[in-house]
Amino acid sequence: MGNTAPEQGEFASFVHTTGAQLYRTALLLTGDHHLAEDLTQTTYAKVFASWRRVHRADNPVGYARTILLNTFLSHRRLRRSGEQPGRAADVTETLTDFAIDGAANDADPSTRVDLLAALARLSPTDRAVLVARYWEDRSIAETAADLGVSQSAVRTRSKRALERLRPLVLHLSPEGIM
Repeated sequence: MGNTAPEQGEFASFVHTTGAQLYRTALLLTGDHHLAEDLTQTTYAKVFASWRRVHRADNPVGYARTILLNTFLSHRRLRRSGEQPGRAADVTETLTDFAIDGAANDADPSTRVDLLAALARLSPTDRAVLVARYWEDRSIAETAADLGVSQSAVRTRSKRALERLRPLVLHLSPEGIM
């Protein structure tokens, strides 16, 4: 059955309200403007297909975020080594689009480039855990539910990913980022 006009209007409003947030998360996960757009679009296509169930959920944004994270992880498993990473100039160009809110505009662009590059060196699952936990400020329980893993796995992955990330970003400020 197709979605009715009121449901389509609710969905359009949902996309308008959550689009920037999901796109920023997708950009942090992928490190690539085009892949982030594709990931966001695929997420919304899946949400639209289940909109009757999603809009009645307690947390439609959480539902969409879970779809985004799972779609990202599935895409990473499928793509393996078929594509090559973009040039540093491509990442720099994305930062203009990435700086959607005021907080991103306050940061030094070279710092953002370095942070995105450091995140890109982590495994997709570790990146997903760190983005959910620290960028989106999700709890351990919420992150575990979003990714379909145990809370212990989230704690362990967070700790190990931060340990791998720390040496990559210590040079960004005298005190270090972490």
